[in-house]
Amino acid sequence: MDTPALLNTLTSLSHEFGKTDYVFGGGGNTSAKNADTLWIKPSGTSLADMTPERFVAIDREKLSALYTFTPPTNTAERESVVKDMMMASRRPGSEARPSVETPLHDLIEAVFVIHTHPSLVNGLTCSQDAKATAARLFPEALWVPYIDPGFTLSIDVRDRLDAYKRQHGKQPTIILLQNHGIFIAGDTPEAVRSTYRQVMGTLKDEYQAAGIACALPDMPPPSPGSAKVEQLKQLMEVGAVAGGSLLTVAEGPLTPDHMVYAKAFPYSGDWSAAGVAAYRKQYGYAPRIINSPAGVYTVGKDAKAAGLAWDAVLDGALIRQLAAAFGGVRYLDDRARQFIENWEVESYREKQSQQSA
Repeated sequence: MDTPALLNTLTSLSHEFGKTDYVFGGGGNTSAKNADTLWIKPSGTSLADMTPERFVAIDREKLSALYTFTPPTNTAERESVVKDMMMASRRPGSEARPSVETPLHDLIEAVFVIHTHPSLVNGLTCSQDAKATAARLFPEALWVPYIDPGFTLSIDVRDRLDAYKRQHGKQPTIILLQNHGIFIAGDTPEAVRSTYRQVMGTLKDEYQAAGIACALPDMPPPSPGSAKVEQLKQLMEVGAVAGGSLLTVAEGPLTPDHMVYAKAFPYSGDWSAAGVAAYRKQYGYAPRIINSPAGVYTVGKDAKAAGLAWDAVLDGALIRQLAAAFGGVRYLDDRARQFIENWEVESYREKQSQQSA
């Protein structure tokens, strides 16, 4: 397949797996490669918005320096150096910032790699019994316990891929990441699609057997009481409010994406200036999710930001519902949460996703 055909195919796959069944906001990333070059989605860009010319072209030989250098022990310094090395590996003409998962995509040998965060999958990966259930349902998959995304994850998965290949004679086509999502790899578009169909079908059957619906229950429409919305906008000093329905929200951080768009924890209870001040004091920032007796709302500087947070709320609520099939929901611990909250990459990704069309 020549380069234009490869990028056209990758664009089609990005649109197909950029739907709400698989990602929300700027989540997920896709790539294609040949012997010399890796083309990957830019950081914070929506899969649904991808075009052939928007993929970042990476010199794979230059990128390989990441796998052998000794990183600084300080987290912020390490992430800064890794970012600079990835930026330096771009081929001329590529100006966007490559996805933070670029090294992991490069380490996977298959031509096409599609990384998404489907609710159906994360109902498993964000559950208490995730590892054992993954081994039962997908014995051919590589299971990866939660690891900070980016460079640390890539280096850890490199070792796991090597061990898997020594045992099985080939790399896995499915990689399941705890409290994160799934990577599916294939040398052809149909191979990728077939594996996704297998995974999603298996999980749907499992949820059905457990008597758990694969969609949220019908919710009453938001109250038309605009006075409440205006009151909340003034209290939170924001430009927009979304939501208003009654639903059961996730009570803690599920994945990095949920934290990017909606922060780690909802504000719960009747809203008041004193309550918001207490939340700010506890967490160091204002809430994005307001879980009140009158309904669940999300807030943001504009309608897009509030809407992205609402997408995260709906996705988190569904994951919490699905995780009941596998022992209940598992939230990220404080160490993992604090890494994401302080990670420059995720701040950049949030800004990019809110600016994109």
